[in-house]
Amino acid sequence: MRTFESLQAMQQCVGQEIGVSDWVLVDQARIDKFAEATGDFNWAHVDRERAAKGPFGGTIAHGFLTLSLLPMFTNGTFAIEGVKLGLNYGLNKVRFPAPVPVDRRVRGRVVLKEMEPVAPVGGNPGYQVIFEVTVECEGVGKPVCIAESVQRRYG
Repeated sequence: MRTFESLQAMQQCVGQEIGVSDWVLVDQARIDKFAEATGDFNWAHVDRERAAKGPFGGTIAHGFLTLSLLPMFTNGTFAIEGVKLGLNYGLNKVRFPAPVPVDRRVRGRVVLKEMEPVAPVGGNPGYQVIFEVTVECEGVGKPVCIAESVQRRYG
């Protein structure tokens, strides 16, 4: 994990890849829990028998499950000393170029795309930070998700 001494030190890395996360297993239990949490029981995700006969040869992860791993990828890739609060501010662009087959591992490749000062909160200076996260999946030849994650960090 990469550690930045401050938000200002991190700003020096705009335009650069700042890290690659550890691998995370996407197994059927994780997919089923996500289906339960979201109410998305599409057969491609939860019906093993039907999915085995479908276009992917087995169940696949929900696209939004893959997207929901972004905080794990960014939080596991870097740390910023002195930051008191980090908030999810939204997403700019999200694409799912390929599915995540069950029982595969995924990881995030994080690029610091933009970083601009924002109004302080509670007297703490803040930055709006945009990360481009490219999610890779073992055995899949192209990214399974590419997203611009917009966050606010206050230190």
